[in-house]
Amino acid sequence: MNLRALKYLSVLSLPILAYFSFHSTGWLTYLPILEAFLLIPILELFFKPDAENFSEVEEQKRLENPVYDVLVYLIVPIQLACVWWFLVSMTQPMDLLTRVGRITAMGMLCGVMGINVAHELGHRKRKYEQQMSKVLLLTSLYMHFFIEHNRGHHKHVSTAEDPSSARLGESLYAFWIRSVVQSYLSAWRLEAARLRKKGKSAYSLRNEMLQFQVIQLTFLLAVGYFFGWEVMLYYVFAAVMGFLLLETVNYIEHYGLTRNKTERGYERVMPAHSWNSDHLVGRIMLFELSRHSDHHYIASRKYQVLRHMDESPQMPTGYPGMMLMATVPPLWFYVMNRKIGVGRND
Repeated sequence: MNLRALKYLSVLSLPILAYFSFHSTGWLTYLPILEAFLLIPILELFFKPDAENFSEVEEQKRLENPVYDVLVYLIVPIQLACVWWFLVSMTQPMDLLTRVGRITAMGMLCGVMGINVAHELGHRKRKYEQQMSKVLLLTSLYMHFFIEHNRGHHKHVSTAEDPSSARLGESLYAFWIRSVVQSYLSAWRLEAARLRKKGKSAYSLRNEMLQFQVIQLTFLLAVGYFFGWEVMLYYVFAAVMGFLLLETVNYIEHYGLTRNKTERGYERVMPAHSWNSDHLVGRIMLFELSRHSDHHYIASRKYQVLRHMDESPQMPTGYPGMMLMATVPPLWFYVMNRKIGVGRND
């Protein structure tokens, strides 16, 4: 067994710090967000990007190694346990600083452990893996992502039809509003179209979007009933933080990149239509999500075999640093518009 797969256990530092947050008070409750947006960006200043790819033999070994799958499967019970610890911890008396800190810790879990791993599992073909994806998305109250991302985003990426592709000159905050609203509406349209093709009514119980709303509402009502309505509100705040983290990632992944339109529609999705980052720390902590160009080129490739693509535009730093930069639009435009202007391979 190739033990190099165990490097991805480093992602467990987040739930460990979150557990500590849920059982601490004051500034210690902010350790998860400090790791993500202070420690990791600093570390990535000292580690050069690693653009090395694996040989075909090594790729096959990685695909045959069950450890890579087990690692992402483990995230499901760990995430559910973290949800429980959070809910219990929020029933206790605490000051505002502690309350906000614990909510941010849960928000990090929703975005990183919930949606990010759900993204990986949602692209798998096995039904039980797709079900695990939906469970993780439930913890972030973003189950429609399963529909819109797989059937919408991957088809329309880097075009005006895609809510999740940021336009050149569009700020992160404008993108948040557009992407959150339009992605949700797009998921309804996609599911209705799927049912119509099968001769079914869009208003039937077969509509997954209807199912998702019922499941999420039931989950929230259960939280409110067993832990209190105030705690339910705190959980909603954490989930919102989680999906805004996702939307920030969407923003940096395709900002300003477009596909040309031909007589037959848009050109095929190529590595040049997604920003890529080979910065090692962020890659490992996010299950190689930052090798995004290859993911869009061949969406079925598992995280452990995603490749560096020479023709893809390269981010100047890793995902956490890029996300921080995106929160300051003038700085973002100054850096990224220049990179687009001088060429995508710059």
